Amino acid sequence: MITTFRGAARLLLAGAALGALMAPAMAQDFTKKTVTVYIGNTSGGSYDLYGRVVARYFGKHLPGTPTVIATNMPGAGTLRAANYIYEVAPKDGTAIGIVTETLAVEQATGNPAVQFDAAKFNWVGRIASSNNIHFQWHTAKAQSIDDIKKFETPVAAAGAGNISEVVPKLLNATIGTKFKIISGFPASAEGMLAMERGEVDGTAGSWATVRTGKKQWLDEKKIKIILQDVPERAADLPDVPALGELGNTEGDKQLLRLYASGGAIGRAFIAPPAVPAATMKVMQDSFLAMTRDPELIAEMQKANLDLEYAAPEKLAEEVRKTLATPKTVTERAKELLSR
Repeated sequence: MITTFRGAARLLLAGAALGALMAPAMAQDFTKKTVTVYIGNTSGGSYDLYGRVVARYFGKHLPGTPTVIATNMPGAGTLRAANYIYEVAPKDGTAIGIVTETLAVEQATGNPAVQFDAAKFNWVGRIASSNNIHFQWHTAKAQSIDDIKKFETPVAAAGAGNISEVVPKLLNATIGTKFKIISGFPASAEGMLAMERGEVDGTAGSWATVRTGKKQWLDEKKIKIILQDVPERAADLPDVPALGELGNTEGDKQLLRLYASGGAIGRAFIAPPAVPAATMKVMQDSFLAMTRDPELIAEMQKANLDLEYAAPEKLAEEVRKTLATPKTVTERAKELLSR
């Protein structure tokens, strides 16, 4: 093939442009590094399931194919891990985490465990949206939200930053339910075990976790799902009331909708503030590539886990919207949650 000078110049220019585009990615080489995925809950729940899926596949798509490990850091409804990632974790791309979807809500409503500014986290990406559900053991006297307005019902809760505690508290204050909240469980797995043992009547957890890890309960009708923490009923739970439907006044509805909005964040991954932009771009692109990996897709389909990617900018926008919630709503939440 004969190449003219003009053609050669074009090739050189194209090569230079390509090199400029590739330079940031090549500069962010993770060879021989170890990336840690901090999981804000104990093993067995959806945070743990998704955190470990990402740990298995993320390194394959990062430049240099680093080792990726998952470590559980439960506490304060996952806020212990959030605080660690914000304040302590290395800011070089070797630390990411999966924490509560209500990260920004906890800040906006004055949770004293919050030691971060949710707007300053870097978002890596979301692997799945979420639908948290509340359910009762089949022997419990109360088998619906209306029943819990009549009968006191002990439920297991996983700390002040967890939906399993926050939503029952808000429902007690707004629609007159009689949840007796038994707090202090590390995560949903321990709460479900307490329910199964008869220590409490019910608890809350991810629909994805129950659908996959507790399928036998569903098949044998061992639990009754009484509420889903979403604005509108999910297609696969059409007979279960949604949190966004509840509330007797417009003020109540606004308050409950705030906590029904977390599904948009879902099972998303954060990185510390101050990670260099070029490093974040590589991580975000690698995360997106991971969600398109046929092996990951096959594994998640086999496990009946949802896969619903959302981009970092969408997650950041959701956080900004939450932090801009009218003060009347957040102040009422603080009052009702005694914050």
